[in-house]
Order: sequence, then structure tokens, then C-alpha cells
Amino acid sequence: MNQGIEVANQVTQTVPAAQAGDGMWGMILYCVIIMAILYFFMIRPNKKRMAEYQKMLDSIKVGNRVLAAGIYGVVKKVNEKTIDMEIAKGVVVEVSKHAIASIE
Repeated sequence: MNQGIEVANQVTQTVPAAQAGDGMWGMILYCVIIMAILYFFMIRPNKKRMAEYQKMLDSIKVGNRVLAAGIYGVVKKVNEKTIDMEIAKGVVVEVSKHAIASIE
């Protein structure tokens, strides 16, 4: 049993401490590269798309024709979080601004 401990001690003494650190820095570099790829291909484009969508929502005015929840209608009133939309003559519904897909 003492021989096993001596062999283990010799092996651990022959491995330089720098090699253990190199593996750690490689892993950190790998994680940084993966995070950069995720940022440039997923997070950044999504933020840009959301900013354009918010700009579209802010530009809604009375009289615009919009597509909301699959229904076309004309905006009659714009509130802070909702719009009143006329979908047929005399039929006005209140719709969340986030349900709007496009403005025509």
C-alpha cells in the first residue's frame, strides 16, 4: 500500500503546475468565444428586431390600417397599452398593442 502512495506522489510531483492552469485558461477562452457567438448571432439581432417592432408600435396613429391577432381593422383610438380598432362598420374592439403584427 505504501508503494501505491509513493507512486502517486511521484506522478503528482512530475506534473508541472502550469499544465493544470493551461487547461483552465483554455476552458475560459472557449466559454468567452461561445458567449461572443451567442451574442452576435442570437442576442444582438433579436434586440435590433425588438427595437424596430417597438418603433412600429410607437408610430401607430388613428386611421392606420393594422393587422392584429389575424384581424384587419382601422385604428380609432390609441391608448397607452391598447388600441380601439374598427373591424367592421360600427364594430370596435379593444386590442393590445403587442397583438399588432403590421401596419399598412
